[in-house]
Amino acid sequence: MAKKRRKVRATFRKHHDAAQRDRRLTRTFELEGADATADVERGERLSGKGRLTRHRTVADAEIVEDESGRLVLPDVDKRTCLLGRVLRVQGLVSRVLGDNGRLYACATRQLLKQLATDLRHVVAAGDRVWIRPEGKPPSDGSPQEGIIERVEPRHGVLSRTSRGRQQLIATNVDQIVVVASAAEPRLKPNLVDRYLVTAEKTGLRPIVCINKVDLVEPSDLVPIVGVWSQLGYRVAPVSATTGAGIGRLREQLKGTQTVFAGQSGVGKSSLLNAIEPGLALRVQHVSAESQKGRHTTTTAELYPWGDPGAGGLLVDTPGIRSFELWDVIPEEVAGYFRDIRPYVSQCRFPDCTHTHEGFCAVKDAVADGWIDVRRYESYAQIRSGE
Repeated sequence: MAKKRRKVRATFRKHHDAAQRDRRLTRTFELEGADATADVERGERLSGKGRLTRHRTVADAEIVEDESGRLVLPDVDKRTCLLGRVLRVQGLVSRVLGDNGRLYACATRQLLKQLATDLRHVVAAGDRVWIRPEGKPPSDGSPQEGIIERVEPRHGVLSRTSRGRQQLIATNVDQIVVVASAAEPRLKPNLVDRYLVTAEKTGLRPIVCINKVDLVEPSDLVPIVGVWSQLGYRVAPVSATTGAGIGRLREQLKGTQTVFAGQSGVGKSSLLNAIEPGLALRVQHVSAESQKGRHTTTTAELYPWGDPGAGGLLVDTPGIRSFELWDVIPEEVAGYFRDIRPYVSQCRFPDCTHTHEGFCAVKDAVADGWIDVRRYESYAQIRSGE
C-alpha cells in the first residue's frame, strides 16, 4: 500500500505583486467595445488573489515548535542530501560544514524563505540543516555549491528583537560568554543584565567575562563582580593583551558549544585569538574620540576548536550597542532576576510591578540592602522597555 502523503497548511509571506485580476474591464468594455475584452481569461478566481494567497498546502511536510517558533519541516531525500552545520551566513549564501567534513556554499530553498515567520532571517550560524549538493566538488578546494532543503529544530537560541521581529544571533549552543570591558569602552552593567535575563529564559549557562582588566585598578571591579558572583554567575576577569585569566577561561570552554556576545570594542575577537591563536581573527582599536568600538566582525561565525571529537565550538558575533529582549513581557522580567525572584510572592498585590506600589517586598528588600540598588534599577529599566 502506498504511503499516505502528509500535508500541512502553512502561512506564507505576503507578495508585493499586483493582483492578477484586471479591475478596469467594465470601463474598457464601455469605451472600446467587446473586441477589447475578447482575450480576457475566463477562469480567474472570483477573489482575484491567485498565487497571492498567503495560505497554501505544503505536501510531504510536518510542523514542529522549537525555541525559535513554529517550523515547517519539508521531507528530504536522504539518499541525495546530507546533514551539516551552518558556520556563517553572508547575504544570500550560507557556508555549511557537512558531516562528511566538506565545506559547502549554499543558497536557501525558496520554500523556506517564503514561509511567514517571526524570524528576520531563515538560517543562522549554528543551525543544523539538510543540504543537497549541486554539481561536482571543485578541484581547487573551494566550497562546493548546494541548496539548504530543511532547517532542523533548534535549541539553545540566542536572539534579540530587531524591527519587531526575532533576530537569531546563534543557535544550538549551550553556553554564552557575555563579554564586557573594564574600560575603553566603559563597563555597561545594564547591558550585561539583559544578556543574563536572556540566558535565564533560554537555559544557556552564562559566564560574565570582563576584559581589559589591565586598564583599571582591580579593586575598582570588586563591587560589581561581587554582586554577580553572589548570585551564582561565573565571572571571569581577563586581559586579552596580557593573557591574565585566559587559561582559566579556556578550561571553562572545553567541550562546550559557546557563543561570545557583547557590545562593540570589548574585545570578543581578541579573546578568541588568545584562547585559540590559530583563528587569527581580524581586530581593531577602539576610537580614541568616541570611546566606541568599530564593527570589525560583521556576521556571526562558528569555529570548531579543541581536541578533535570533543565537540567544542566557539561562535564569534558582531558587537551590538542595544539588546532588546525577545518574547519577554514586562510581567515576566522579575522572574528572570535571581535576586528579585524570591521576593515577588511576598508583595501585597499579586500584580505588583515593584516600581511604585506600597507594601512591596521587592522595594523593601532594596531598602534593607538585600537587593543591590543597581540591579534593581536595571530591572526597572528593562521592565519599562527603556
